[in-house]
Amino acid sequence: MATDGAPHIAFEQVAFRYDRTSPFVIRDVNLTIQAGDFVALIGQNGAGKTTLAKHINAILKPTSGRVLVDGRESHAYKRLEMARLIGYCYQNPDHQIFSQTVEAEVEYGPKALGNSPEKVKEQTDAALELVELTHRRKVHPSMLGRGERQRLAVASILAMGVSTLVVDEPTTGLDYTGVTRIMDLLASWSRQFKTTIIIITHDIPVVADYVDRTILMAEGQVLLDGPTPEVLQSFDPLARAAVRPPQVTRVARALDLLGGGPPIVRVPDLAWALMQRH
Repeated sequence: MATDGAPHIAFEQVAFRYDRTSPFVIRDVNLTIQAGDFVALIGQNGAGKTTLAKHINAILKPTSGRVLVDGRESHAYKRLEMARLIGYCYQNPDHQIFSQTVEAEVEYGPKALGNSPEKVKEQTDAALELVELTHRRKVHPSMLGRGERQRLAVASILAMGVSTLVVDEPTTGLDYTGVTRIMDLLASWSRQFKTTIIIITHDIPVVADYVDRTILMAEGQVLLDGPTPEVLQSFDPLARAAVRPPQVTRVARALDLLGGGPPIVRVPDLAWALMQRH
């Protein structure tokens, strides 16, 4: 873990393309993420969000520039070293779930890291309890609902004791209850364990409700990086990235409530602004 205020993750003039003849997917990326940050990567499909995230755990290596994790280039870590630091949950949990029971799925990571049987059981039990799947531990994953499988994928990473979790589209395909449960889980884990959470998402209301910091991307570049309320109220950069501000923000703009007060990106923000007007 980085110390003395040094960034946990740093991108230094990073650019990436898949081969010499293809265009750059990301370019001129400079940003830092501190340990314990809760960050959203937003932007349209093709903006470079997932490509950027895959550099953090060295799934991809920069064409130019450097990605540092705790002061060391990400691709310099051995595979097991990186697995202890960065966890990655794919957009479709079925792309990473392969075991015959919920319990076996969660056990796999701690076992692969060489933990003792006692440690594996301890970490598995804790992860299943955290995602509220203890009662389903002997069930085949195919018997779980979409939201439960998403939580299982997260649990399989939690059990490995990683310091950073990257989750690609955590709310896709979930109803309101499922969205609330997975996002409450991530927010709780961030607060309780000071874990770095990075979500890649198109779900702007979820970003407004849960995430502290938002990075807006378009055409492989970072357009904005700052506190979520400020980013989600920045109409011109959002338009350039083809991202619509939250509905409450658009309503507030139509009512001439923006400016001169706190940002309005959530329903309580709008309610407060309306009360102040009257």
